[in-house]
Amino acid sequence: MARERILVVDDEPAIRALIVPALRNDGFDVDEAPDGETALERFRSREHDLVILDLRLPGIEGLDVLRELRKASDVAVIVVTARAEETDRIVGLELGADDYVTKPFSPRELAARVRAVLRRRSTASPAGAPIDGAMRFDGLVVDPDRHEVAVDGAPVDLTSLEFELLGALAAAPGRVFTRRQLIERVWGWDFYGDERLVDVHVRNLRKALGDPADAPRFIGTVRGVGYKFVATRP
Repeated sequence: MARERILVVDDEPAIRALIVPALRNDGFDVDEAPDGETALERFRSREHDLVILDLRLPGIEGLDVLRELRKASDVAVIVVTARAEETDRIVGLELGADDYVTKPFSPRELAARVRAVLRRRSTASPAGAPIDGAMRFDGLVVDPDRHEVAVDGAPVDLTSLEFELLGALAAAPGRVFTRRQLIERVWGWDFYGDERLVDVHVRNLRKALGDPADAPRFIGTVRGVGYKFVATRP
């Protein structure tokens, strides 16, 4: 069985020297890059399962690297920021990052997050399976078997994480989910991050679906609690 391959992008040799051996000891194949240009070259030259991406890079900045990755691929991405860089962290999530870690961090914590993201990705329903489990609502079809979504008959492109989040909500129409419950269902029990991560991905999901928060067709906000799926079946 082929080992999963990780690309570590960080301009600090000491950080790479900390991360790379830890991931290799954990059973991953690892490539590394000291800057954005090298990262994109190495990503294009071979297939990777996950990218660990520092957002503060010389030359091509990390957020621009993430934009380029998202143009070409739905590869899993964990962004790395300093504690004071909350704005960059939120933008990274809005651009489609799966998770984030803040410096300083332990190699054990990072490896746990890598495993959690890859495990969630591996349990997503494969595309191309027979159509037998589609969830149909007024204006929306969610097909877990084909990993497809359509709004008013038009296909919608979602990241894997956005699809899993939508699927979790749509599977229980009317049920109110707290952020922690959504994290447990979508990210996994061993998720270490800030629960506000859910808000960012719900915002991304609403944007992709054309679903305004102030007049939702699909995802409603329950103030002080979390979110619920509000669409009705035809």
